[in-house]
Amino acid sequence: MIERKQAKLIDSSRTFTLRKHWKSWLLILLGAIFLWGMLNYREQFSLTAMAQQETLLRDYYAQHRVSSYVIAFIVYAIITGTSFPGAVVLTLFCGWLFGLYAGVVLVSFASTTGATLAFLASRFFFRDFVTTKFGNSLKKIEQALKKEGAFYLFSLRLIPAVPFFVINLVMGLTPIRTRTFWWVSQLGMLPGTIVYVYAGSNVPTINELAENGLSGIMTPRLWLAFALLAIFPYFIRRILTLFSK
Repeated sequence: MIERKQAKLIDSSRTFTLRKHWKSWLLILLGAIFLWGMLNYREQFSLTAMAQQETLLRDYYAQHRVSSYVIAFIVYAIITGTSFPGAVVLTLFCGWLFGLYAGVVLVSFASTTGATLAFLASRFFFRDFVTTKFGNSLKKIEQALKKEGAFYLFSLRLIPAVPFFVINLVMGLTPIRTRTFWWVSQLGMLPGTIVYVYAGSNVPTINELAENGLSGIMTPRLWLAFALLAIFPYFIRRILTLFSK
């Protein structure tokens, strides 16, 4: 009888321990999945791999336009949400395949969806991990948010001094609302999205881009677009400073 009670106590203790640390186990599981994806699928999102499937991709898009948009949206959201390498390549690819206008709409909403998913995961699942890993960044961002509000997030999106994935994770631990995070990120990332999708829409073939890189397709218009992207954050920052006085 005593042994049965002891066994029940041990089982209850194990169950409690598992429930108490379920977030840690989830983090380990997601980390393992991410690592597995990195090892097995990283090359699939390279320009070289896409160049080899160029004709197939064009044909599929011509025959299945809706599913092409849906697949591209889901893949892009997952990549940005998990910080999987390849977002820039996919942005260029979307510009090449879908064109400027459709590409900008798709990439803009997909990137914001991925960022918001990372934001929510940080807020509800990975608080301890993010606090330990990015504690210093969290303190600075919280102080800046108190002073400048959502404009600070907007300026971070325009001036990527901090990697976007860090912004997504750290912002999840601040009091900022999910709705505010979403629309500010949407606006803040839009200029860069437009420029890179525009660059992709000017690519004659993926094979040419893979061989020569972005510099191989640069035109005066593209140089101007990237130059405007470089000075745009400072211009906006100046305007915000004037309005805050």
